[in-house]
Amino acid sequence: MQGNIRKMHTQLGEKVQYHLPIGDGLRDMNSLIGKEISLKYLDQINCIHCGVKTKTSFSQGYCYSCFMILPQTDPSIVRPELDLSYLGISRDMEWAKENFLRPHYVYLAYSGHVKVGVTRESQIPTRWIDQGASRAIKLAKTPNRHIAGVIEVALKEHFSDKTNWREMLKQDGSADTDLLEEKKKAVENLHPELRQYVCSEDKVYDINYPVDEVPEKITSFGFDKTKEFTGILKGIKGQYLIFEGGKVINIRKHNGYLIELKAE
Repeated sequence: MQGNIRKMHTQLGEKVQYHLPIGDGLRDMNSLIGKEISLKYLDQINCIHCGVKTKTSFSQGYCYSCFMILPQTDPSIVRPELDLSYLGISRDMEWAKENFLRPHYVYLAYSGHVKVGVTRESQIPTRWIDQGASRAIKLAKTPNRHIAGVIEVALKEHFSDKTNWREMLKQDGSADTDLLEEKKKAVENLHPELRQYVCSEDKVYDINYPVDEVPEKITSFGFDKTKEFTGILKGIKGQYLIFEGGKVINIRKHNGYLIELKAE
């Protein structure tokens, strides 16, 4: 199977189901766990927005021109508090209306440690899965991205806002972290003006991944330096493929790369 790849599609179930977009097709990745697969980079990257060939991928899949002008690559994607679309200021207001001026959740998730994050309502639980969270809870619901970002910033003194991918891959999901108690602590640390957005739902979401072997030692690789790789797939977590011996690759990082996938 050959084509440009995108981040894996996911579906929450007893275990997360993964499908890898390759060209116009979708490859069921769960069925490949335990099997030997080969990945070959064909020395071509295409922008995931305009399709033009690019020597370097910016912001996980864009050419430089698209990176500089698209709302999808605006700094507020990484730092929601910077979003000004609620004031009518945006690279693309129509896009902002569909994506930023919509309900957002601030959440707490566990993936080796407790972190605070922000995502659109429509991206739950996809966002949690992409980050490899084994457990998550909704903290606050806001009418737009900016306010969610303000809450996230207010909690950065007490919670990390980043996922440690090595911790995430080594974590087996058995930790007994009490996210409900962590949520109570978070609410206590919010300014009263922000507490109006606190979500009343206290459900803790558990997420199980198709991992047969949790790696003890991790070695990451990427297509820019490793053109070809063959190994036995031992699991999938977040957007990482985990191979025998602890070799891992972040698929999302390689959006737009042209590859060939072969399975035994």
